[in-house]
Amino acid sequence: MTRKDGLLAMLVVVVWGLNFVVIKMGLHNMPPLLLAGLRFLLVAFPALLFVARPRIPFRLLAAYALTISFGQFAFLFSAIKFGMPAGLASLVLQAQAFFTIILGAFAFRERLQTKQIAGIALAVIGVLILIEGSLGGEHVALLGFMLTLAAAFSWACGNIFNKKIMQLASRPPIMSLVVWSALIPVIPFFVASLLMDGPAVMLQSLVAIDFVTVASLVYLAFVATIVGYGIWGSLLGRYETWRVAPLSLLVPVVGMASAALLLDETLSATQLVGAALIMAGLYINVFGLRIRKPVAG
Repeated sequence: MTRKDGLLAMLVVVVWGLNFVVIKMGLHNMPPLLLAGLRFLLVAFPALLFVARPRIPFRLLAAYALTISFGQFAFLFSAIKFGMPAGLASLVLQAQAFFTIILGAFAFRERLQTKQIAGIALAVIGVLILIEGSLGGEHVALLGFMLTLAAAFSWACGNIFNKKIMQLASRPPIMSLVVWSALIPVIPFFVASLLMDGPAVMLQSLVAIDFVTVASLVYLAFVATIVGYGIWGSLLGRYETWRVAPLSLLVPVVGMASAALLLDETLSATQLVGAALIMAGLYINVFGLRIRKPVAG
């Protein structure tokens, strides 16, 4: 990977890590489902006027959009709104990697490798320790953890549909998939917000929208989604997956560091142990249990 592309990859990691802090800031004056709906509306318009529609079956496009977009962010935004710390959310959401492995075993009859089983087991222990440490210390609601795990599961389901789409002969460009799939969850988000929050709250949020909320929406829609996925997709197109994908392990590191710096979120000793076990599980899942021997002089 060239130095320029390496810097671009790290830029995406930072952008996606900061994403969780931005979500927290955007939710201070707007209901979560309405914020998510506006985010995807901005992703879709005006980009779909310039990006060709993917030539794939609508049922696959809808399944992808309703899982990786609607399901993931409905749960994630609600979890953060209900008190899930942004830094912890960035870490727990990475459980999607393990959910994807398990779902892939059923959907595509993929065999689980030893490293994957070990990584999953270690991460599960880490999540349990993290929950125990959080409930006992900062009194983080269990609901926040469960919603974040539901977001991770939805992301994993979207990964399965994404793989089905990429196996088609008419495999679409990543940006075409991102932009056109963003259009589908907009109405479900607005309807869900209408049912959960009511028209008065939605109207008041729109009328009283402030600069922080607008800036958050711009960041989530254009920087994190269009720019982030655009760069990441181009890197995956030019390099082997193993060169690019492991860099996503740094996203929760940036997420937790930025939350500590910008939101004054802190982790107890127990939480740090849980977080370390989850990161170790993610590392083992990607790189395995082997330790490289030093090359003799």
